[in-house]
Amino acid sequence: MYKKKQYVFSDHKPILVEIRHYKKSDFPALIAIQQESFPPPFPSELWWNEEQLTNHIKLYPEGAVCIEVEGEMAGSITALLTDFNPASPAHTWQEATDNGYIRNHNPEGKTLYIVDICIRPKYRSLKLGQLLMQAMYERVVCDDLDRVLGGGRMPKFHNFSDKLTAEQYAEQVVEGKIKDPVISFLLRCGRTPVCVVENYLEDEESEGHALLMEWKNPFQNDH
Repeated sequence: MYKKKQYVFSDHKPILVEIRHYKKSDFPALIAIQQESFPPPFPSELWWNEEQLTNHIKLYPEGAVCIEVEGEMAGSITALLTDFNPASPAHTWQEATDNGYIRNHNPEGKTLYIVDICIRPKYRSLKLGQLLMQAMYERVVCDDLDRVLGGGRMPKFHNFSDKLTAEQYAEQVVEGKIKDPVISFLLRCGRTPVCVVENYLEDEESEGHALLMEWKNPFQNDH
């Protein structure tokens, strides 16, 4: 069972948060946070439903983690285990996550794949997303896995797609010339780029693109 408490800061004031596995009684709050976190034009059918959440806690509870701020649900992260071949990185979110139902979770897989991460908007200044990502890194180290992997949306890409390719956009974000709310966040979390993936997700802002990003287990020496 994973559970830890620590402090975050809001205007120099320490605030206690708890990171733990989510459970069935958390489902209504988790679904509400999805609706707040991914408003239109994000497709509403991609918000969590109870069947998906049930699968998360049944098939891979270790990858179903939430965070509370002073007792209020503030966000979640979900993952599954899979095999990843760096020579063939192209895939869609639907393929990788079984449309969020994770029935393709492979208990023997060595790559921890991020299905979703979301933080309630009013708490986004507290850097809770980095704490949730840290929990996934801790899982990778604890279980001697190879990496954390996942596709990062590129929600500002549509503002630049008339003059930049998706690859050029991603390069400029990594170089610090453009700030993208998702890719820049993942960089701050310690994730590094693998490649741009086309048709990753039905996402108008990203025009279907995502930047595949990983975090390799630093305790393995075969990288």
